[in-house]
Amino acid sequence: MSSDIRVRMPPSPTGRFHIGNARTALYNWLFARRRGGAFVLRIEDTDPARSTQDNIAIILDSMRWLGLDWDEGPEVGGDCGPYFQSQRLDRYRRAADRLLEEGKAYPCYCAPEELEERRKQMQAQGLPPRYDRRCRDLSPADRERLASEGRPAAIRFGLPDHGAVAWNDLVRGRIEFQNSELDDVVLLRSDGTPTYLLACAVDDSAMAISHVLRGEDLISSTPRQIHVYQALGLPMPRFGHLPLILGPDRSKLAKRHGAVSVTEYRDQGYLAEALVNFVALLGWSPGEDRELLSREEMIAEFSLEDIGQSGAIFDIEKLTWMNGVYLRNLPPQEYAARARPFLDSALAPLPDRFDDAYIAGALLLQQERARTLADLPQLTEFFFRDPDGYDEKGERKWFRREGAAELLAEVRETLSALESFDEPSVEQAIRGLADRRSMKAGPVIHATRLAVTGRTEGPGLFALLALLGNQRVLRRLERAEDHIRSLA
Repeated sequence: MSSDIRVRMPPSPTGRFHIGNARTALYNWLFARRRGGAFVLRIEDTDPARSTQDNIAIILDSMRWLGLDWDEGPEVGGDCGPYFQSQRLDRYRRAADRLLEEGKAYPCYCAPEELEERRKQMQAQGLPPRYDRRCRDLSPADRERLASEGRPAAIRFGLPDHGAVAWNDLVRGRIEFQNSELDDVVLLRSDGTPTYLLACAVDDSAMAISHVLRGEDLISSTPRQIHVYQALGLPMPRFGHLPLILGPDRSKLAKRHGAVSVTEYRDQGYLAEALVNFVALLGWSPGEDRELLSREEMIAEFSLEDIGQSGAIFDIEKLTWMNGVYLRNLPPQEYAARARPFLDSALAPLPDRFDDAYIAGALLLQQERARTLADLPQLTEFFFRDPDGYDEKGERKWFRREGAAELLAEVRETLSALESFDEPSVEQAIRGLADRRSMKAGPVIHATRLAVTGRTEGPGLFALLALLGNQRVLRRLERAEDHIRSLA
């Protein structure tokens, strides 16, 4: 590994690991793998009320499922641990105490309800709702009095009120903020837990993070963090802010646009490699309008210079199309193995009479038609259960025509006479029947398909009949004959 390239993914276990998290993790991972650097996973669990072990497990599970292996972090270890911020609280306290001693931070005794009331007043006056710094210039006597009253104190960082702070963003170029636009941010809450601004600066320095790639919604945090780095005398990483992921209505991607959690897409039958490919293109392009990329190709071609600045639209139809392509390209054995759990879950319990070879055969016959693994129970159900009805349009077209029952009876008699019920024999028998009747094979095929599956579409008829076997096929044909006669 190259010792000078170190990036991190710092999810907070306070909610779902969503698509935005996945894109950020992927870009950091690709950058590290492309440059021979280290990819660090750090869990930012400093909110004890909302951080849960279940959410931590979801983060790790999501990362593993996506194939984004980390070089340092939980379950892996490393020289810069611990990798849970809840285990690093003493470091943040020391940093805050140092800033207090140097006069760069101060205790703030304002209660949350007081701060909220002042924000409302500022908004009513048309002013930006910033902290008014009333605790910044308290005298030592006033601070002692407030402390003696038992008022809890947060630690605020004293930002300059003149000049500017700027950086050369790896995605957006030069970005500058006037210090007068910034307010004195909280570094430590009154309960002693650190805010994002302090914890990230301390940890990114301690872990020798060289590049911080994160969403553009955190741009406003960067000037404040730069001031914290400078006040503590810490080396700064280089920053790059990634474009937002937008819904079809161009608003920020949200639950109303559909599933946003990585595990939801997994449970809906999307392949990890398809989702990774799709998410990689939400802001980055390898050029030449290429869309289908292997993981190795993404690593070889990933570049920060090719990340755009405009928001990327999350198009679920495109993801589903891409997933279908990946499904069709899976080797048969791997495809069947990945699909089987979805079938077992949806159609459980599958009777013992269906052996593994039969189940795999049913899945493989629908490989070309499936767009997600979750499609397969519906697509293959007729292999495991007799149809409980018939497609309405198909019934009108193929069952209500004159002689339909007699046609199916002849199909049944022809197939029952076969010594071998394999695909070539079945095809020869049905086409031979059409020839004897001086009719095209199409009507025979369509009527037979409807009788056996209840549907008008599906995989090749001769292959599906051969897989179903003569007993199931003959029973369903006879049942369809009875149904047609009942329509008279």
